[in-house]
Amino acid sequence: MGQGLVPYLCCADAAAAIDFYTSVLGAVEVQRWTADDGRIGHAELDLRGEPLYLADEHPEIGVRGPRALGGTTVSLVLSVPDADVTVAAALRAGATLERPVTPQDDGGRAAWIIDPSGHRWSLQTPAGEMPLDRLRDQVGDRYDVTG
Repeated sequence: MGQGLVPYLCCADAAAAIDFYTSVLGAVEVQRWTADDGRIGHAELDLRGEPLYLADEHPEIGVRGPRALGGTTVSLVLSVPDADVTVAAALRAGATLERPVTPQDDGGRAAWIIDPSGHRWSLQTPAGEMPLDRLRDQVGDRYDVTG
């Protein structure tokens, strides 16, 4: 795992984060390195075929999670089979709803949540490939779509 860009998340409670990502998002734990003090120094998950790394906070070396820093500037985007079902499960597991599931211009459905560790996710159910000219018609004057 990890041939390209790999998100590496810092979590106040990495074990709880692993439980959330496996039970709600369908991740599979690949490996976990636990230090003598009980903190997870490194864990690797397979999230729908993509690698996701995470670890516990280690403030003594400047590694702190979004809750300790007052929020996050990064958003993670994940395609899921059913955004409504996944968001409902995330909320039951302690996530906070930032934006509800809504239809998207490309025909899909998406929502934004903050997971219990403070990381922002967009959970999306894509509608499939939409031709660029049709997408331009959908968004109208709101965006200049190039590509």
